[in-house]
Parts: sequence; C-alpha cells; structure tokens
Amino acid sequence: MQCLIGITRIYLKHAAILLAVGAVLQFAAAHTPGQAGAQRAAPLHVAQDAPQRPRITGIDHVRLFVTDVGKANDFYSKIVGLPTKTAYGCRTVSLSCFVVNTHQQIELQSVPWLKPKNWLAEIAYATDNIEQMRRYLLSHDLRVTPITKDLNDALHFELRDPEGNALSFIHRAELNPDFTTTNNRVSKTLIHAGFVVRDIAAENHFYVDVLGFRLYWYGGMKDDGVDWYELQVPDGDNWIEYMLNVPATADHKQLGAQNHFSFGVNEIQAAVDQLRKNGVEKIVGPGIGRDGKRGLNVYDPDDTRVEVTEFTPAREPCCHTYTAPHPTP
Repeated sequence: MQCLIGITRIYLKHAAILLAVGAVLQFAAAHTPGQAGAQRAAPLHVAQDAPQRPRITGIDHVRLFVTDVGKANDFYSKIVGLPTKTAYGCRTVSLSCFVVNTHQQIELQSVPWLKPKNWLAEIAYATDNIEQMRRYLLSHDLRVTPITKDLNDALHFELRDPEGNALSFIHRAELNPDFTTTNNRVSKTLIHAGFVVRDIAAENHFYVDVLGFRLYWYGGMKDDGVDWYELQVPDGDNWIEYMLNVPATADHKQLGAQNHFSFGVNEIQAAVDQLRKNGVEKIVGPGIGRDGKRGLNVYDPDDTRVEVTEFTPAREPCCHTYTAPHPTP
C-alpha cells in the first residue's frame, strides 16, 4: 500500500512538472513573433472581416409631421416656393412631397393621434450601398428594419438613434435633373437639420463613433457655453445640429423652434425679398447668428422652424472655429 502511495506521488509530481512546462511554452508562443505568434493572433480575422461603413453623402430628405396637410402644402409650395411631385423621389410618393433639388426633398406626414414632441418625423441620409450599410449597423448590434423598395425603386431601411429620433438610410436608383422648377423658390439646397438632445455622449457614440460624423462647429449663447453642437456627415457637407440645454418642460411651440431644418442660400437678402413676394406674414431676421452666418427664420403652420442661412459665415463665429468645409450651392 505504501509502495502504491509512493508511486502515485511520483506520478503526480511528474504530471505537475509537465503541466508547468506546457504553460510556459504556451506563454512563450503567445509572446513570440513568427508562426506561433501568428497562430495566437488568428482570432483577429473576426474584426478584420467586420463590414466597413459605406459612404454617407448627405441629407436625402426631411419628413415633417403636420396637422393640416392642405395648409402645410400651401406654405411649402407658395411661401417656400418648392415644386411638388414633379420628378425625382417625389413622383409616386403617397405623402405630400416637395422637390428641393435632384437629390433632396421635403415630405409631409399627418401627425399621429398621440402627438410626438419632435415633429421632425424622419431625417433620411443618402448612402451609396444600402445593403452594406445595414450589415454595418447590425454588426454594431443596432436594431434596423428590413430593406424595402418604394415605387421609385429607392432602397431604404429605418432605425432610431439613442434618444429615439427616427432616421433612415436610402439609396436611390436614379437622379432625375429634368424636373419642373418654380420661379418663386427661396432656396435650392437643404443643408442641415437640428433636434433636441439630452445625452450628448450617447448621441456622439452613435453619430460620431459608429456613423463617422465629424465636428463642424459648436457654440452657445455665452462664449463659454455649448448650446449648439454641429456634426457634418462623413462624406459630404450637410450637417445635423444638437439643440442642447432645452428645458424638459418646453411646450410644443418652444420645441418647434428647436427641432428644425435649414435651407442654404448665397445671399440672405435675396431670400428675404422672395419670401415677401411670396406673401410670408412674419420673418424673424435677417441677422448674424453666433455661428457668424447671416440667416432668418420662418415658421410653418405647425410652428416648425424653417431656417434659411448663408452657406458661408460673414464673420468669425463665437466660441469655436469651424473644423470642416462649408457647404456649397
């Protein structure tokens, strides 16, 4: 019996030595260049094979909630001067739709019975590869809808950002430059959209870290404050604007001033003159904002702010310099 115990102890001792040697060899292989190191690093192929983000080139459309489609149609066609359903993505859209140019449009949607706080129903971004964009977002564990095709053969899918704002990505099969324009239009370019943001860190993780948006400008009512934070799309000059420090008790009219979109123009005075010819009742401005750009504001029948601003600043902005190219006509 003692002999058996002795043999067992010798066996266990040798086994322990062999295990220790094996552990040392594994450690050395993991930290040594060459074939063993390459074998240890093999699992990195998972990250290397992850989908790459395709291009995001700009804002395709902004969809707005409205209470009275007829009144809203009159505002955007007669006051803003946008052509309706003449070409491009507006041709067969069931919603009221207004062409801004060959690759942008404004859409109107009846507000749901449970009225939302944000009356920007959707901001849509153009991408050159809709399938890859969806795969890319899924690889980041984001919830997205299936890809669908509309009657204009545009492919798109929808999702929400961390604060619940609706957005979509869209790829259009064609751009039709031959649409009937109007002689009373105020602008031919949609340049940005803004919305209330509560958690800038969460939104930046989504828009900057995942989608690749880049800082354009930020500033505030005071030189040391940050009330507006602007991010350009990664492959174009359109941008979104976080509207920060908005009271949680803000009412519909106050939120309508924050959740907005903007047209771009070369000269703001020409926009003022055209709006007056079109019969607008009230113009806020023109003036120079804290961003250094000349601009003005009008409001649609549902109190959504429609901004018109010049493409480039007339003077140096407050608070922070611009860090990305300005939009062009």
